[in-house]
Amino acid sequence: MKETLRYLAGIVGPSGYGSKSTAEQVAQSCSYLVDSQRLTAIITGATSGIGAETARAVAKRGVRVVIPARDIKKAAELKERIRKDNPNAEVILCEIDLSSLASVKRFCNEFLALGLPLNILINNAGIFSQKLEFSEDKFEMTFATNYLGHYLLTEMLIEKMIETAEQTGIQGRIINLSSVIHSWVGRDCFHFNQMLHPINYNGTRAYAQSKLATILHAKEIAKQLKAKNANVTINAVHPGIVKTGIFRAHKGFITGKNLHVLGASTSCYVALSPQVEGMSGKYFVDCNESNCSVLANDESEARRLWRQTRALIRR
Repeated sequence: MKETLRYLAGIVGPSGYGSKSTAEQVAQSCSYLVDSQRLTAIITGATSGIGAETARAVAKRGVRVVIPARDIKKAAELKERIRKDNPNAEVILCEIDLSSLASVKRFCNEFLALGLPLNILINNAGIFSQKLEFSEDKFEMTFATNYLGHYLLTEMLIEKMIETAEQTGIQGRIINLSSVIHSWVGRDCFHFNQMLHPINYNGTRAYAQSKLATILHAKEIAKQLKAKNANVTINAVHPGIVKTGIFRAHKGFITGKNLHVLGASTSCYVALSPQVEGMSGKYFVDCNESNCSVLANDESEARRLWRQTRALIRR
């Protein structure tokens, strides 16, 4: 109740930002970017909503934005809007279907072939499906898109991020978009094989499970990066409590007509703010570090999920 009241009142937290802060306000006040070097960010799900606003805000700060998209026409329209706002913006479009492991691999190979650095990876894309659907790999669509696709994307690009950080001295940052509804998932309904092939499907539960998985993914990868002494962090964010629905089952993509400007602020904060330097494996809400569920904090669960996913991907 307290958090809801803080949100509605727009009270700022320790970071100096709160629920009423916009992506542009956050991006403009961040001094993390180095003027002499153009940073590169990959943002999934950037053709609409939170992802589009995130792309627009960071591009305005001089970040080269790579937009992997399933709908290239929509991506081209976004590129045009960004360039209209900022003629010097560099926006690169690539094709991807995050629900397809083959497509994710194809995109990663195409990006790596460009020889570009990679400073920021924002795993933003998400779907919500009311009905049970399966990906081309025969996995439940929500879990395949929201979690499995981003897992593989991160795995294939993380060495490039470590290399870029070593060469530039600028900390790499990975951001996983999660949701407060991750806390709705109990241990009794978080089983890997059942999430891949559910028997009794519930769209909200599937979405919540995928968002819990993204936090556990961030927790485990943060530990691995620390063990490598890599200058790359990974954190999970909730884009903000919303006053109107953000779920629209038009092919399941999450959108929001009035909320994306506010919702993108936390992604921009964690991607760009000097206040987040060195923070890894954390969970952020409204541009401030917050608490996630007990299950999301379970290190053994995070390790188990990572091992199961790795075995699946390699198989």
